[in-house]
Amino acid sequence: MNKTLKIILNISVFILIAGFGTYMIRSIFTSEETKRIDTEPSGISEESPYKKTDQWDATSEIIRFDIHESGIYMALSDRISVFDTTGKHLRDFNIEPNARDIKVDDSGIYILFPNRIALYSFIGEKKDEWEACSENSDYCSFTITNDYFFVTDAENKLIWQYDKQGQLVRFIKSPDGFVIPSYSFDIINLNDTLYCSNSGRHKIESYTLKGEFISSFGIIGTQAGAFSGCCNPVYLEKTGTGNLITSEKGNPRISCYGRDGKFHTILFDSKILGSGTSAYEIHISGERIYIASKKTISVYEIDPNRTGKSCIGCEEYCPVRERIKNKNK
Repeated sequence: MNKTLKIILNISVFILIAGFGTYMIRSIFTSEETKRIDTEPSGISEESPYKKTDQWDATSEIIRFDIHESGIYMALSDRISVFDTTGKHLRDFNIEPNARDIKVDDSGIYILFPNRIALYSFIGEKKDEWEACSENSDYCSFTITNDYFFVTDAENKLIWQYDKQGQLVRFIKSPDGFVIPSYSFDIINLNDTLYCSNSGRHKIESYTLKGEFISSFGIIGTQAGAFSGCCNPVYLEKTGTGNLITSEKGNPRISCYGRDGKFHTILFDSKILGSGTSAYEIHISGERIYIASKKTISVYEIDPNRTGKSCIGCEEYCPVRERIKNKNK
C-alpha cells in the first residue's frame, strides 16, 4: 500500500512539474509574440509618396515650433530661433526657460509657459503677459482664435478659455474626464471647432468655442487608425482641406483623419521618421510638410514620380495634389 502511494505521489509531482514547465515556456513565447505585435507597425505602405527634400538643425532641442508666412519660429530651452522656410537662420532672441508651446500670428509671437502666456514682437521685445487664473496651473498647449486663447492645463485637467485681455471666460471639462499622464494635451482650432487630445483615454475630443462638447473619437490598439501606448496622440495639426493630423509616440507615426474621426491613412511611419520613441511635431505650409525631431527640422514634399500612391489613400489632403495633376496633363 505504501509502495503504491509512493508511485502515485511521484507521478503527481512529475505531472505538476511538467505542467508548470509547459506553462512557463508558453508564457515566454506569448510574451515575445505580444511584444513583437505591439512594436511592429501596422497598415504601413511599403513605399511612401513623400520624399525628404531638406533638413536643418537648431542650436538645441526644439520644444515646439510654428509657421507664420515665410518664417519658422522655434521655441528652444531659453530662446526663440527664427528661420525662413528654406532653412536660412534669421535671428534669435532670449526668453525665460521652460516654454511649453508657441503660436505666431500678425500680432506677434505668443509663448506659453507653465502658468502664463507672454507676447513678444517679431524682434523679441516683450509686449504683454497674462498670468494663469489658478495658482497651481500647469499649462501644456494652447490655440488662438480671433477673440480667445484656449489653454490646456495638465494639473487641473481642463481647458481654460481667456479673452485677448487675459480675462477668464470659462473653463471646459471633458464629460469623460481628461486623463493626462505625460503632458500629452494638445489643442487646435479648425474652422471654429476645438480639437484636443485626451491622451490617457486614447481619444480626440471636439468642442464649440463656447465650450460645448461635440463628440470624440479614438480606439486603443496598435493597428492603423488606433492609438496605442500610455498616452496618445501627442500632437495635433490641421490641413488646408479640413482634415486632422495626429502624431504618436512609442511607435512613432503620423496619421490623417477626417473631422468626423474617420481614419484615412498613415502618412509617415517609424520607417520613414527614423529611430526613437518620441512623437514628431508636424506643420504644413503650402506644398511642404515640416516635421521636428529633437533639434532637427525635416522638410517633405510629394515625389512626382510616385503619384500613383495618391498620398497613400488620403487623396483629399495632399498639399501638392493639384500641382502634380497639372504637371501630368
